[in-house]
Amino acid sequence: MSDTLTQDAIAKQVEKLEFRNLAFINGSFVAANSGKTFETLNPATGELLSHVAACDSVDVDAAVKAARHAFEAGIWSGLPPAERKEIMQRFADLIESNCLELAVLEALEAGKPVSECFNVDIPDTANTIRWHAEAADKLNDAVTPTEKSVVSIVKREPIGVVGAVLPWNFPAMMAGWKLGPALVTGNSVVLKPAELTSLSTLRLAELAYEAGIPAGVLNVVPGLGDTAGKAIGLHSDIDLVAFTGSTEVGRRFLEYSAASNLKRVVLECGGKNPQLVMSDVTDIETIASNVLAAAFWNMGENCSAGSRLIVHRSVKDALLDEVLVQLERDWKTGNPIDPGVQLGALIEQAHMDKVLMHIEQAKSEGLKIVAGGTRLQQESGGYFVAPTIFDDVPKDAAVAREEIFGPVLAVIPFDTEEEAINIANDTCYGLAASLWSEDLNTVHRVAAAIRAGTVSVNCFSEGDITTPFGGYKQSGFGGRDKSLYAHEQYCELKTTWIQLG
Repeated sequence: MSDTLTQDAIAKQVEKLEFRNLAFINGSFVAANSGKTFETLNPATGELLSHVAACDSVDVDAAVKAARHAFEAGIWSGLPPAERKEIMQRFADLIESNCLELAVLEALEAGKPVSECFNVDIPDTANTIRWHAEAADKLNDAVTPTEKSVVSIVKREPIGVVGAVLPWNFPAMMAGWKLGPALVTGNSVVLKPAELTSLSTLRLAELAYEAGIPAGVLNVVPGLGDTAGKAIGLHSDIDLVAFTGSTEVGRRFLEYSAASNLKRVVLECGGKNPQLVMSDVTDIETIASNVLAAAFWNMGENCSAGSRLIVHRSVKDALLDEVLVQLERDWKTGNPIDPGVQLGALIEQAHMDKVLMHIEQAKSEGLKIVAGGTRLQQESGGYFVAPTIFDDVPKDAAVAREEIFGPVLAVIPFDTEEEAINIANDTCYGLAASLWSEDLNTVHRVAAAIRAGTVSVNCFSEGDITTPFGGYKQSGFGGRDKSLYAHEQYCELKTTWIQLG
């Protein structure tokens, strides 16, 4: 993979793109049984990219049957772990060698800056697959401590057929987070990408098959949430559903499970994540850089976005001044396939309208806006919103409580440590948080008090592939993405109790 991303290379890649826009079932691209399609658009222009197969319950059932047949036949689940590892490593290699193509696909369809896709998202996808693959033959089963007349063995076994339902904000990366542990542990998968971003996921399925993952083991059924997604949730021959998306839709998968076969459900849902800046900080420049990344990375379309800046009143003005300087200097909004752009387009018209509605509501409430607040580049036909900052936001204002999922930051001052913790935890979510302090006692005390699945200290971070990712409260349910912990949710535990003669 080249480590250089140029406008010329991007243009050449755009010219030769071939969209995979059919379902991938049992090793082949096939049209939806109904013949129906849906449109996928370029958020930067509003123009049509392709028509994609609109799968429904019939197609999901075909994919599940293929997945179940492959699972029961043992063509993947029965392979020695070291063989699965080798194939998955080839899959990772193919992702890397097709990095530019996948990055351009995501930039065009998701509105994400191509530089982020090329340098972060696609390499992270390959690394995730490779990391989980390497663990395949490193995890031991157990023998429990029993009396001498008994041998008690506890083994992990693949759960069977996994349904994975993905969000639109990190299409390939989220596919990797699900496929890495699910496939490495021996399961078959039926995966539904978000209807707004199907193209890179379908290409990944083709690369997986090319790498040697057998037909039926990985199936991709593009379609709408209330048809294909619901069919996955209700299917009685799917053993587990792993979903990343909104809390509202996550609730539905719990309902689908209860209404069908009580399949396991793993949810990674929303967040209204705090960034706490304590009074003892001195490196305002570094903090400002991280604050901006937390709030505006991927246009704020990120479940772990630090959309609440909870900052001590004594340092607030200095920090906000630096934030505004860096925002103007370093964060360029524009066409996502321009490698010099840091902020691309929001995913669709309806989502842009929702973000703008939140901004207008905050203005109508008299909140103080210090940056942004408008739609940009309307002449392009795309869905661009200026990065927006509100200062001195009351903790109970809608902009400080509701997950906007766009480039909007609420600055909330505090006076005491107890107040900061209370504001941080005063949310139905608990996915991530950031904490800035130069006092070790403060760090340990406050980090322990924050109710969130990940707390990054003196940086904005979700951790790396070795750390579990998921949330407390309404941000998560049933398991975690990333790390070795993710393997557990895709496995059954079997005890074999042997009485010796």
